[in-house]
Amino acid sequence: MRVGFIGLGSQGAPMAHRIIDAGHPTTLWARRAATLEPFAGKPAKAAGSPAELAAESDLVCLCVVGDADVEEVLTRDDGVLAGIAEGSVIAVHSTVHPDTCRRLAGVAAEKGVALIDAPVSGGGPAAAEGRLLVMVGGETDVVERCRPVFASYGDPIVHLGDLGSGQVTKLLNNLLFTAHLGTASSLLDLGR
Repeated sequence: MRVGFIGLGSQGAPMAHRIIDAGHPTTLWARRAATLEPFAGKPAKAAGSPAELAAESDLVCLCVVGDADVEEVLTRDDGVLAGIAEGSVIAVHSTVHPDTCRRLAGVAAEKGVALIDAPVSGGGPAAAEGRLLVMVGGETDVVERCRPVFASYGDPIVHLGDLGSGQVTKLLNNLLFTAHLGTASSLLDLGR
């Protein structure tokens, strides 16, 4: 499977390195050229635009900051949807609103493209070690097509149900994490 990866930050960069190291033909795009420098010695292509990346990819993985970034990278004039071929897949690894994924999936479907949500948890170190938790929502056959790529950086990979269910689970995970931090802080205060 040819993979395109957008979002080479602290978590996305190690994910992309693992995809490349697993032998998947990979194309990268970044807003800032400096972000591509750590990939100079890797067998990956650099695209001039998201559309160019999409034209070279069967699966486009997005690991950008938030809802507005996902939408912009997909729908701008030279965005992913301008270059992607029918039958391809978009995986949204960003943590965004489930409705954002559902709405963008409708736009992608008009082009014959599947969109799944696959937010991740664990941070850069877990990505580098191939042990991110990947929480996936989408049609089973599409998820299974992507699983070998996800397996390069994720373990476990959990298919949670319909589109949006990965995002719901990630948001609940974040809420639980925040609640634990608050509880720990209160406990330390009480202990003092």
